[in-house]
Amino acid sequence: MSQMIPFTSWSVLTADFLILLHLTMGGVTLTAILTLIGAKWRYSIRNIATALFGLYPLVFAILVILMLFRHGVFPWMNGPLKNGFPSGYFYWLAVAPWPRPLNGWHNEYFLMAREIGGLALVGWLWRRFLRLQEVSERSQEDWERFKTTASLIPFVHVLYGTMLGWDWEMTMVPRWESAIYGMAHFVSNFGMTLAVIVVMCYILDRKMHRFIKGVSTTVFNYLAQMMLGFTILWTYTFYAGYAIYWYGNIPDERNRYDWMATGDYDWFFWTVITFRFIIPFSMLVLTYVRHSPVSIYRVAIVMIIGTWLERYMWVAASVPTDAFHRAVMPFTRPFDWVVTILSFGIAWFLLRRNLIRNGVMKADAPGAAVSAA
Repeated sequence: MSQMIPFTSWSVLTADFLILLHLTMGGVTLTAILTLIGAKWRYSIRNIATALFGLYPLVFAILVILMLFRHGVFPWMNGPLKNGFPSGYFYWLAVAPWPRPLNGWHNEYFLMAREIGGLALVGWLWRRFLRLQEVSERSQEDWERFKTTASLIPFVHVLYGTMLGWDWEMTMVPRWESAIYGMAHFVSNFGMTLAVIVVMCYILDRKMHRFIKGVSTTVFNYLAQMMLGFTILWTYTFYAGYAIYWYGNIPDERNRYDWMATGDYDWFFWTVITFRFIIPFSMLVLTYVRHSPVSIYRVAIVMIIGTWLERYMWVAASVPTDAFHRAVMPFTRPFDWVVTILSFGIAWFLLRRNLIRNGVMKADAPGAAVSAA
């Protein structure tokens, strides 16, 4: 099956997976951070944010699928000694096949072990956090255990998130390395998590009127300030990675940025710059916008779209095409639509069920009672 489905279609599922995985982790991480700094407004959104962990079974299932069909997902596994694709299917396989063995990180069995093991660790620690949160105010001992677990959440998220950036994006091109890329990957996706929480709050409260207790404009302002901060940080990490290779001007290092900025996926590159920096920064820097929930909501939508395009760009554009072949765009094949609709459809079902269980969302919508069962 991995030989029948092109790499660009697997890239769509990879982008969907990374978005959903970082949402699964990000809501709990935000709650843990707000707990550690003693932010009182965490009580307004913690049941909303932690509901995102309900996506965990879905992302684990997608990870297993991607691991089973890993030779279609990771082109570096198809070197000259094990080329499962037709000759010439990828230009880089014909022109510059990566010799085997590659470095120790490029080992398919080590890849599966660290990805599945890492996600299992995240599942255990995140569940422990949620269990302790329920009884955190029962006694001083419970509170101390809860804070200790909360202090571990950001560290594990950053470490595992860094590994995700390496495995699924950076090392798609073997021997292309960036010391700041892991941080850039984490910053990008955590900013997207904040945007998703804003969208959830706005739609369910302002549009659908299904929140049991709404979110105040002040909380929207706090989230907008964090979105602005992560927008600035994302811009710094993205530019810092690019500037090093541009000044060094070493073809083997610079080419990957050239493929994205001037190749077939160039419109992705410039759209990402616009959606992740120009629009969010120029809007959120304005005090008026940060106090307007509808404006924050619109900026959040732009950031979410930009993040998905960024994830797809870093994966799909890692394999350049020659002058006689155009790169395949996403959502031009039924597979792309089917996996995306299924992934986010199941995600909404799981998320709605958790929102109802957490006492956030009203269970009076058609099918809501079934979701809560």
